[in-house]
Amino acid sequence: MGEWRKHIPASEFAIYDRTGFSARTAMGERTALIVVDTTLGFTGSEGLSFEQAVAEFRTAAGPVAWRTMPAIAQLVAHFRARGAPIVFTCSSDDDVRFTGNATKSNRRTAPPPRFNDFPAAIAPLESEWVLQKTKASAFFQTPLLQYLVQNRVDTLVLCGVSTSGCVRASAVDAFSNGFATFVAEDCCFDRSFFAHCANLFDMDAKYANVASLKEILALLDARPAARAAAE
Repeated sequence: MGEWRKHIPASEFAIYDRTGFSARTAMGERTALIVVDTTLGFTGSEGLSFEQAVAEFRTAAGPVAWRTMPAIAQLVAHFRARGAPIVFTCSSDDDVRFTGNATKSNRRTAPPPRFNDFPAAIAPLESEWVLQKTKASAFFQTPLLQYLVQNRVDTLVLCGVSTSGCVRASAVDAFSNGFATFVAEDCCFDRSFFAHCANLFDMDAKYANVASLKEILALLDARPAARAAAE
């Protein structure tokens, strides 16, 4: 059981189950991974306290990001081994500021230095796509949908930050665009643990299958690897 589930009252689960929410969706045949905004601007440098991290980048989540990083790295490594598509998102270098207030600010300003640097443990390969975006969803006015269609992707796995913000917005749009959508519960993090738990609960009820890293890896392993399927 995911840690977040322990913080949702059983009565809430009962209401949703009784009214037909929380139905599960099968994983399709061609799966892509979206690593949402897991850059230093949203983590802060490794080893800092939360207070130190937000002094470095006010949008940083701090220690929880680095506790989550090994699980994200394992998920990324698994997709690489399968030859499956991985898309990393980050803040636009030169467009509308969205960091921290994803739908509020329209000030044009570039992120500070190192903001868009990825931690070494999950740094994208040269062959992998780093998608810059200006709003919370990875789909909003980006070519992501076209890329996924061209690659015949039918299922998305999402991880990263923040659970309540850009991960959630991207999951809702993934569902709205017809993809089977999975959120890796132990590969997401948020500066607010309350928001993390509440949003995993709500996404699981309405838009996505929220599952553990172990569960997602098992589902992936039950399907042919991308390279084998393409041959």
